[in-house]
Amino acid sequence: MSENEGIELAAPLSLDDILDDELLVAPEKPKKVTSSDRLERAFLEIVEFRRSQGRLPSSQTREIAERKLGARLDGFLANEAKAEAVKHLDEFGLLEAPAAPASIDDLLEGEDLEGLLGDDSGILDVSDLPVLKRPESVAQRVKAKDFEQFEPLFKAKHAELRDGVFQLRPFTSMDLIREGMFFVLNGVMCFVAEVGEKVDMVIGGESRKKKRLRLVFENGTESAMYDKSLQTRMYEVQGQVLVRTGHTDILDTDIESGHIYVLQSLSTDPLIANLKDLHKIGFSTTSVEQRVKGASTSPTYLMAPVKIVADYRVYNLKASALENLLHRVFADVRLDLTQIDKKGRDYDPSEWFVVPREVINRAIAMIMSGEIVDYEYDRAQQTLVKRV
Repeated sequence: MSENEGIELAAPLSLDDILDDELLVAPEKPKKVTSSDRLERAFLEIVEFRRSQGRLPSSQTREIAERKLGARLDGFLANEAKAEAVKHLDEFGLLEAPAAPASIDDLLEGEDLEGLLGDDSGILDVSDLPVLKRPESVAQRVKAKDFEQFEPLFKAKHAELRDGVFQLRPFTSMDLIREGMFFVLNGVMCFVAEVGEKVDMVIGGESRKKKRLRLVFENGTESAMYDKSLQTRMYEVQGQVLVRTGHTDILDTDIESGHIYVLQSLSTDPLIANLKDLHKIGFSTTSVEQRVKGASTSPTYLMAPVKIVADYRVYNLKASALENLLHRVFADVRLDLTQIDKKGRDYDPSEWFVVPREVINRAIAMIMSGEIVDYEYDRAQQTLVKRV
């Protein structure tokens, strides 16, 4: 028998056979996952939870995995476009909005509200959350004791404001902080119920005297902040004091020495209009309205109309000295610009500064309290910082 006898030879491979070989077929590229695919996959996880657990996932539970699904379902319910995109997968009616209660009684008798009010699962339990500690010197608002005694006073003051017997005026003086005065702080009326004895406090290495207040707010809270702290807050937020119409309610011995004002330019010149937080800090012995008349033709006011954004009436001290002190505090951000007056002469306005209004308010408050000596303006941070 020859060497090849009894052996079946394989047919030669054709070119098509070679090209059809599995090893030579390039693997199919994975299909690109679209945002629609991700949306459907996310919703199907919620569907699977409903199928396996027999209920909807809750966004309020402490079980993290379920809470994520519950929050995701809330997101679908709040977004009509997303809900419509996965509506074809909603086999359990998860996206169907519940019917609105026909009346308040129906709402109060509903299972959802009953579960919220009667559940002891600890959803509102915050005992395991960290407690934020604040310095003892920082007064915190607490529920006011005997608030029923003060509530009629606030109602009476609101009535007197409506009738024009009392009016609101800008806070101007530390001397206004005394027992029996009403103020408006951040839109909330408050009443100085008690003023304590003076205590010595060390501020910036210097001893200063402060008084503890019992400050009652119309929302039923009270604070034991210091008088200096209240003064600072009133200046910072442009607080107001309630005074009887026709009276300034300034002490008889107080002498008004002028106005410190803050202006905003209404110039259409791009070099000026595009400067954020550009303000003029000035001094006047007359009313500010009188002082800024003719601003559009004066290089002092950048040859443009201005807007009065703050007007501080100064008592018992030289207002021009206060103005000079403010100019020194913000000297680093003084506007560097040359104006040309009506006669064609160059004029360099010296009272314009690129500084946020709230920082100016803060600086004035710190000047009044004496704390400004330990602070300077940081141009980069746009805030007052302690001197090093």
